[in-house]
This record gives sequence, structure tokens and C-alpha cells, in this order.
Amino acid sequence: MLDKKFIPSSVENDLYRLWEESGFFSANPEQKDKKPFAIMIPPPNVTGTLHMGHALTMTLQDTLIRWRRMQGYDVLWQPGTDHAGISTQLVVDRKLSEKGIDRKSIGRDEFIKHVWEWKAESGGEITKQLRRLGASLDWKRERFTMDEGLSEAVKKVFVTLYREGLIYQDNRLVNWDPVFRSAVSDLEVENKEVNGHLWYIHYPIENSDAIITIATTRPETMLGDVAVAVHPENEKYKHLVGKNIILPLTGRLIPIIADEYSDPEKGTGAVKITPAHDFNDFEVGRRHNLKLITILDESAAIDLSELSDNERTEFVLSLDGLPRDKARKQIIAELERLELLEKAEPHRNQVPHAERGGAVIEPRLTTQWYCDAPTLAKPAIEAVQTGKIKFVPKQWENTYFAWMRDLQPWCISRQLWWGHQIPAWYGPDNHVFVAYDENEAKEQAFKHYGKEEILRRDEDVLDTWFSSALWPFSTLGWPNETAELKKYYPGNVLITGFDIIFFWVARMMMMGTHFMQDIPFETVYLHGLVRDEKGQKMSKTKGNGIDPLEVIDEFGADAMRFTVCALTGPGRDIKLGKKRIEEYRSFITKIWNAARFCEMNEVKYNPNFSVNNAKLSLNRWILGELSQAIIDATTALESFRYDEYASVCYHFTWDKFCDWFLEFAKAAFQNEDQTIVEETRAVAALVLKTLLQILHPVIPFITETLWGEFNFGNKGTLMVSEWPIAEMFSTVKTQESSEEIGWVIRFITEIRTLRAEMNVPPAKFISAYLKDANADTLQYANVWGDAIKRMARVDSIEYLQGELPKDFAQTIVNEATVILPLAGIIDIDAEKARLAKELDKIVDELTKLNTKLSNQNFIQKARPEIIEESRERLKQLTHDKERIELALNHF
Repeated sequence: MLDKKFIPSSVENDLYRLWEESGFFSANPEQKDKKPFAIMIPPPNVTGTLHMGHALTMTLQDTLIRWRRMQGYDVLWQPGTDHAGISTQLVVDRKLSEKGIDRKSIGRDEFIKHVWEWKAESGGEITKQLRRLGASLDWKRERFTMDEGLSEAVKKVFVTLYREGLIYQDNRLVNWDPVFRSAVSDLEVENKEVNGHLWYIHYPIENSDAIITIATTRPETMLGDVAVAVHPENEKYKHLVGKNIILPLTGRLIPIIADEYSDPEKGTGAVKITPAHDFNDFEVGRRHNLKLITILDESAAIDLSELSDNERTEFVLSLDGLPRDKARKQIIAELERLELLEKAEPHRNQVPHAERGGAVIEPRLTTQWYCDAPTLAKPAIEAVQTGKIKFVPKQWENTYFAWMRDLQPWCISRQLWWGHQIPAWYGPDNHVFVAYDENEAKEQAFKHYGKEEILRRDEDVLDTWFSSALWPFSTLGWPNETAELKKYYPGNVLITGFDIIFFWVARMMMMGTHFMQDIPFETVYLHGLVRDEKGQKMSKTKGNGIDPLEVIDEFGADAMRFTVCALTGPGRDIKLGKKRIEEYRSFITKIWNAARFCEMNEVKYNPNFSVNNAKLSLNRWILGELSQAIIDATTALESFRYDEYASVCYHFTWDKFCDWFLEFAKAAFQNEDQTIVEETRAVAALVLKTLLQILHPVIPFITETLWGEFNFGNKGTLMVSEWPIAEMFSTVKTQESSEEIGWVIRFITEIRTLRAEMNVPPAKFISAYLKDANADTLQYANVWGDAIKRMARVDSIEYLQGELPKDFAQTIVNEATVILPLAGIIDIDAEKARLAKELDKIVDELTKLNTKLSNQNFIQKARPEIIEESRERLKQLTHDKERIELALNHF
């Protein structure tokens, strides 16, 4: 017997262990009779823990994977983790610091040993957490971006691209983390709006008493100024172009140049150009062939090494080695003393911060390794243009094209110890030798120098996105020709968030088309972000985040998975709160209670029962509805409409199967005619069995539990049962049964609605009359009379032949008018007055809301979530207004 309540925690771990040990998760590259279906997991950081973003992505992938597995595909869901260079080094650094060990004191090799020890003990915690979610990954094939095979693939790609001229060294600006003292990717930079100042500084013009005023948020960088730019059409400054400025503090002469980068409407209309410390200035410097002067070292302290002796005034020398914030204060004070500071205005601006550690990022000029992304992007762009790769939703193609057609060289080196060390060695004159190993590098050096020389290994490692860009083929054994590579490349679909289209998705496409000469996947499905119920981004600062593991503990994995699916629509973010999860847990409970009801009524699966033997209208109707539900669920999954799939599952289960079929079946189960009883039991069992199959991809734990309890198959085998085919049930669908049961449902629903609108007490039985009913309607009312009376709370159903009752409410079902006499049951006049008063209140609130939403000032200034709440309230009030007006019309 099923327990009274479904307790997820009592079955989840055991069921998952059974699945994993059964081998059902495993792909079989040697199997020839099954078509492949492959998804590569976006590898989570080895340091990571499960968050709602992971829960969303993995739920969507697992739903698709379980569905395709049931359809008979040879499914590969490739698991693995990313070595997460900065995050992992930070974690292990902190661990060592707690023991009083300095990373630099033990050296690189010893530190790497500690990292591997940490990974063996604590790394990969997230893979355990994915199991709690129910993710049916092929764990036997789990990969790690630093494992031996993937490391060989990384080395092969780097060396090949270098020899093709697509990897090279260059001296350019990068995002620089002064704490880690490493370049970081754009994705590892978070722009935060902070309170600062805009300082207006007078720059004297050479051989003149005139000045030009510059507004800047970073006065400390003025030591590296090499020009002042004005817009070429700015009449205010046109006459100054070509003249020199005497740079305050250093006395350096710098030119005034004309460049469209300078915005006449912004600040003073003139901007200082510091190419070594600003990305935009760097491009201006390249256009005008300006000198690049670095004035901050790798820790973001003042470095005067590139200043001439004449520029090192007594004051400037006092700045040497000062952190940038302290230097800023002293520079401002000196400018005030020299009467060169006009004013300082409060100013809020975007300041880049390191995602890991929180340091303020500094644009820094360094020599790094670069990949020629613009060249690699061309076939990747063409793949989308020709439709070989499809984006879902399609509008993301525009974002993809915008990024890909404006690519800059990709900085792929990082000044870290943990990661794939760049396979490059330097000779005594810093000539570089790129090779697969040191021996090959020595051979190259011998040919170059004509003798043996001591080589120095490049200490930098590769950006983690470089190795993850190879994920679709490196995980399958490339560069070796493997059975896995032949069968599962390209993959079928990639599912991930839109925020990493460029950082990961596009780079996989570049590397795949270049090295495999084929696309890495056929479809890219991009989902939105998980936000709180008000639409705000989840963050620790706001305290509005949701821990998926806590949700699983409280509500079960199935409830969370179903909620995620139900809320995932094309091109929209997900507003998630515990209230929504609790609502869908009720759905899980509904399924369990329906199964218990079936069990109590001795519903058992009869494999010999044929749907063509179903004679009762009720049974033929539910089988026909089931056929349509299979069609709709399959169509939704094929088009990645997770919300529609969840909706089909929800409404068929709750509305059709539970609320109507099982309610109607109560009488059939008690019928004296055993033929009716056995047919209804057989149909109920068949529908329940099929329903569990349809639901399994999204809620695997409860469905697998009930599958075993009802002996539909061996315990744990639902996940490998066949996906239902609609044609199996559609043969019994008839217009007669649909019309008959449809009429009964509408009749009961209309009476229930009328009772609710008229405030009839729920426990009160009332009479119902039919007026102008045809023969079919009268027959339906007679056959289904007992069910109607029980479910609609009426004590009689009669055909009205005489005069209408004195006080009544009415509604229409098909051709017939349904009349409910209300004399003595409710006060009609009082009820009309109540409804009219409620209507006036709603109309008044609607007027105010419409006025507010038509006010552009409100739309421009209000927070987005407030605007959204107002619009949702407007929809609800409009619906309530229509409902009350309809109720008044029923009198």
C-alpha cells in the first residue's frame, strides 16, 4: 500500500543509486541500431556548488535527455567539470594561508600538488549535488578539463593554431586584477555603479596664458597622458588642434588632437588620452600613433620607470610606489595647491571589479598571448547564416552576429599557476619556441641557435575558456579517432544561458568548425536568468537568493524541477519564489493522491486489455484525451517549449484525469455490473501508466516510485520504458463520447460557477432546471444525473415546462438554458447590491491604474518590478470586472 503522503527524501537517494548502478545512464558508442542523441553539459566550476542557474540548466537538459532516452535514442549526456583557474587558485591559496603557508615560498610544482590534493578531497562537490537534482548524466564518462586527455587536446590546439599564425603574442591592454596580478576575461569582470567624483583640471597651453579644462574620474592616470582629444567639428576647440599642452605635475608637452571619440556634449568636450590605461584611449592612441606610457605597476601602485628624468619632479617622485587611491588624494591636493583644480563634482559611474576577490580592475598594457578570433569566427558565423546551427529563440542570432562581427583578438594567457601551462619556451634572447614538449622545443632552439641553450618555460597558463571551447570534441577523445567522436560529434543540442553566448557558445563553434571541420551542435537553446518573484536579480547582498539544495530538502527535487519547466518560456527570465515551488508541490501531491485512490479501488495493470475493447463513453473519452496529451507533450518537447510541456502535463493530470475521470469513475467502480468495473479499472491503470511515462522526464522520482508500486515494470525501469505513441489510444476516440462527456463537464462547471458567483453556500443543495433542451441534452442529464447531483451539489434536475421561478439565476450550456431557483437561498437584492458595490470599487481602481500606467514620468522613473506588478494588477482587475459583470447578467 502507498503511504498516505509522498515523502521525497525517503525515495530520492535510493532511486538515484538504483538508476546509476543499473547502467541506464550510459551511452553505447558500439551500438549500431540506435540513433545517437548527445548533449554536452556546460562544465560547472570544480569549486562550485549548485545554484539556481545550474538547477535551471540541468533540469532542462535532463528533461530532454530522459525524453529522448525513452524514445529509443542512444543517449549521451556528457558530464564533467572545469578546472576554474582563478577560483581554484584562490581556494587553495586560502587553505594554505590558514596553515601559515605562502604559495610563493613553496613554489609552483609544490603548489600544484596541493591543488590536486584539494581536488581529490573536496573538488567536484557539485557533481554530488547534481545527483540530488536527478540529473541522469553518463557518470562513467566524467571528464575534467585538466585531466590527461583533455590537456593533450589543449596542447594540440595551441601548437596547431600557433603554427597556422592564429595564435601570437602582442602588447595590448587587458583587464588586470591587481590582487591576483593576472589578466582576466570580460566575464570575470563585474561593473558596479559607485559614488565617485568628476574632477575638472586645468591643462595650460604651451606659449599661451590660455588653458583647456579636462574632466576626469581618474586623476592619478594623468601621469600617463600623451594627448588631449577634441571633436574635429567642435567649434570651441578647433583652433587649438595641433598645439601642445603642458601636462601638469610632469611638464610633459602633449598635443591637442582631433578625434571623434571626444563627445562635445560630455564633460568639457575635451578628454585626456592615456592609451596605456584606458581601452578607448588605446584605440585613439593607435589611430594617432601616440606613445604608450605605463604609470601603474602590476599591483596598481604608481610606477615611474617609464617617465623621463625631466618629468620626475620632486612631487612626482613622492608618488613612486603609492597605491592608486593614495596617489589620487595627493595629486588632487597638489593640483589644488597649484590652483589647477577648478572643481570636483559628485559623480556616479561604472567601475569594473573582479568577480573573484572584488578588486577594482585596472586596464593594463602587457604582453600576452592572443588568439585570432576574427579569423576563426568566419566559418562559425557562416554556420548560423546557412542554418546549420539554429538558435532557439531565433532572436538570439542577432546578438550572436553583433558580437561575432565585431570581435577583438582573444587574450588567452593568464598569470596564474593553476591551469594549462602554455607550451612555449624562451631562449636567452627571449626568442619563443612553441612545441608539444620541452624536447621538441630544444630541437627547435638547436636549429635556431646552432647550439644547445638553456630554455625558460613560459609561466603563464591558458584562459579556462580556451580549454572549455574544445569541450564538444576533447571529451570524446580527440585528437584520437574514437568511436565516441565518430558517433556523438556533432552533438544535437546545447542548452545554456544567454549570458555566455560569446564566452563559451561562440568559442566552441569557432574551435569545432576549425578542428573538426564541422559544427559542434545543431541547435543552441538559450534560456533566461533565474530571478526572484519580483523580477530582481538574485544576489547575496539583497538576500533574495534561493538555494536549490534547501528547496529539494523542503519540497523535493520533483517540485523544483516541475516549477522550473513550467516557468521556462522562450526569451524570458524566470521569476522564482518558494511560493511558486510550493504551488507545484501541490501538483506532485495530487498525483500521489490520485494513485492512492486508484490503488484503493483495486486498479491494476492488465497487459491483455485492448483499448479497442473500451465501451463506456467515460473510458473512451479519457483515452481520446490521453492521445491528444501525448501529441501536445511531444510537440512541446520537440520545439523546446518546456512551459507548454509542463502545462500539458499539469492540465491533463489535474483537470482531465483527477478532477473529472476519477470523480466520474467513482460510480463505475461501485457498479454492480463487473464488466463496467473491470473495464474502468483497466482504463484507469492504462491511463495512469501512460501518464507516468509522459511526466517522467520532468518529475522522475515520484513517477518511478509509482511505476514500481503498480508493477507497470520492474523498479527503476520507467526511465527506459518506451515513450507513448498517441495512435495507440486515438482509435477509440469518438465524437459521441467527446460530446457526451464534454456536455457533462460543461454543465457541472457552469452550475459550480453560478453558485460561486451568486454566493450560494457550498454545502447547500439546490434544484436545477433545463429550458429549451434537445433530446441529446435530456438523455445526458438522465444518464449522468447522479454524478451531476453529487459534483454540482444539486438535488434534482428537471425540464422546465411552466413559468420561471420568482428569483433565479441562469446560464447557457449548448442550446439549453440552465436555471437555478434561489428564492429562500440567498437575498437576490442584497447580492445584486454587493456585486454592484464590488464592481464600482474595481472600476475606480482600474481608472487609477490606467492613469498611472499612461503616465510616461512613472514609466521612466519607476523600478521595472513595480511597473510589472502594476500591469499584472491591471490584468487581474480587468478579469474581475468581467467576472462580476457576467454574474450580474445571470440574474
